[in-house]
Amino acid sequence: MIFPSKKLTLPNPEKALPGRDSPMPVFSKHYILGSSIVPPFPDHTALALFGLGCFWGAERKFWQYPNIYSTAVGYSGGFTPNPTYQEICTGLTGHAEVVRVIYDPVLVTYSDLLTLFWQSHNPTQGMRQGNDIGSQYRSAIYTYNEAQRDEALRSKTQYQGRLSQFGFGTITTEILPACEFYYAEDYHQQYLAKNPQGYCGLGGLGVCFND
Repeated sequence: MIFPSKKLTLPNPEKALPGRDSPMPVFSKHYILGSSIVPPFPDHTALALFGLGCFWGAERKFWQYPNIYSTAVGYSGGFTPNPTYQEICTGLTGHAEVVRVIYDPVLVTYSDLLTLFWQSHNPTQGMRQGNDIGSQYRSAIYTYNEAQRDEALRSKTQYQGRLSQFGFGTITTEILPACEFYYAEDYHQQYLAKNPQGYCGLGGLGVCFND
């Protein structure tokens, strides 16, 4: 998933690729958890949306977390409706690779998910994650309500303090209201479960969120 000519800036909306009206068809059952990756989800569940580099390894981080109901990978934060992976790789859609997490707030808190998010990648690299270079790999938290936004902002401040203690730079993670989530192609869903030897360039900084 490393491409040589990555766009390092987001396109203007009028210059973004046009996309299409038809959504990406995906198999509805999670390959590992057996739950649905498409709505409707159980009433007791909530959604979270994160971008932390290549979504193959990112999704695995979240489906392996205890008591997660379901996960799915896709594209969000940009302009092109129903993009393909090939279009994402041009940098002309504006989207980031993201993981949508469906969870029961009684069993897993949003704070738990934020801690996993911060510790699982390097949030200081701008339009890249390790050797994966381009706007699709940027660090992002897309929030579904004010409570998530406020908690995400607080967590960013807290983790910045922790990173600064260890000599790391400024967090570049964007925190924005969640917009449309577009499913990635079916072969991307739970990719590393289907391909255990597949590529994963995800790695954190080794700095715990809490002291």
